[in-house]
Amino acid sequence: MTKKYFGTDGIRGRVGEHPITADFFLKLGWAAGRVFASEGNGFVLVGKDTRISGYMFESALEAGLTAAGVDTRLLGPMPTPGIAYLTRTLRAQAGIVISASHNPYYDNGVKFFSVQGTKLPDEIEQKIERHLDSPMTTVESAKLGKAKRLVDAAGRYIEFCKASVPTRFDFSGMRIILDCAHGATYHIAPHVFSEVGAEVVTIGAEPDGLNINDECGATKPEKLAETVLAYRADFGIALDGDGDRLVMVDHKGEIVDGDELIYIIAKARLDAGQMSGPVVGTLMTNLGMEHGLKKLGINLLRANVGDRYVMEMLTEHKGILGGENSGHIICLDRTTTGDGIIAALQIMAEMQCTGKTLHELKSGMQKYPQVLVNVKTSKKINPDQDDGIQKAVKAVEKKLGDSGRVLLRASGTEPLIRVMVEGQQEYLVRNYAQQIADEVKKSIGA
Repeated sequence: MTKKYFGTDGIRGRVGEHPITADFFLKLGWAAGRVFASEGNGFVLVGKDTRISGYMFESALEAGLTAAGVDTRLLGPMPTPGIAYLTRTLRAQAGIVISASHNPYYDNGVKFFSVQGTKLPDEIEQKIERHLDSPMTTVESAKLGKAKRLVDAAGRYIEFCKASVPTRFDFSGMRIILDCAHGATYHIAPHVFSEVGAEVVTIGAEPDGLNINDECGATKPEKLAETVLAYRADFGIALDGDGDRLVMVDHKGEIVDGDELIYIIAKARLDAGQMSGPVVGTLMTNLGMEHGLKKLGINLLRANVGDRYVMEMLTEHKGILGGENSGHIICLDRTTTGDGIIAALQIMAEMQCTGKTLHELKSGMQKYPQVLVNVKTSKKINPDQDDGIQKAVKAVEKKLGDSGRVLLRASGTEPLIRVMVEGQQEYLVRNYAQQIADEVKKSIGA
């Protein structure tokens, strides 16, 4: 069954444009409440990031859940992985996150976690959608839900994060720059890293409702790189608006992306005798990571882009580690979802365990130049079924051999064909990507 509202990561869009409106969130709270009430008794957690519209949507969801007869625990600003953790440990019926993750402040969205701290199954999302298309009703007054604020939510999650590395690790010699993207980790991440002993200089921790992800955080780590160099720090940590992404910067000011961080954690687990199953990346995972893992004897499996698909493949193949080059990193041996703070702590533990810098740790994997060309299209086209495009792709693949790859895919959100080529020599990769892009333009008559 095709879903009308839910995408791969909940529901997301521009505030004020359907479905990201107060009336829709009221109905969504009610619809979700009806489904959760039918599944059993219990309360629902509601948390949010720091964007200004979160107040409006928090109130709307609370009202809808209350009308459906479901009790609510309000968390206030909390990282997405923190809400997943609290949903599981408090044995809530579900957790609801009001966030648009790494998007600008004028976007917002919502996603749900199950009592296991994982994304809701498709069948539950489909049940919610069916209720969304039916008239809203209110339970009798005696059965209305009640709402409370959970005052110790941040403290619980801080302790959980710290417990993801053994207490024998002492990070007192590390000077780090921490960028919270003016997002949901602003009142949590500084405590975590300082309480494990590091000297922390924090930036991006003054949210005003409008500055979330604004030229900062995991999607814009350039300011972090400058600050690392200015303070002569050991490394920098960049989180995104809801705390489920991690990008780091080494002491030389070089950006270390999700692929490189996953490689470091995989090698650390292998060296400690704790690696299990394959690593799961995506179609966009750098070929250099695949080759680096292969040298270690670790297989890489590729899922479709999206942490939901990474999680599905990890579960299917009994893996413990996966993620995306954007910085979604899932350490299933530590938690149930992508968590930027916990992933950073694993990197810090490996730095101390080996005595190596972040720059040295990432050098075990050689990233290949990767060029992405977007071709706008006014009509639907399947590049896999176009003879001209496939001829151009095969010609490039033959030249690249085992030292490169080509990926073509239609965007799921924009009228674009994405042409991605990677290989060992950047100038060749750029030429090959343009050759294929030109063939795509020719096929669509652009």
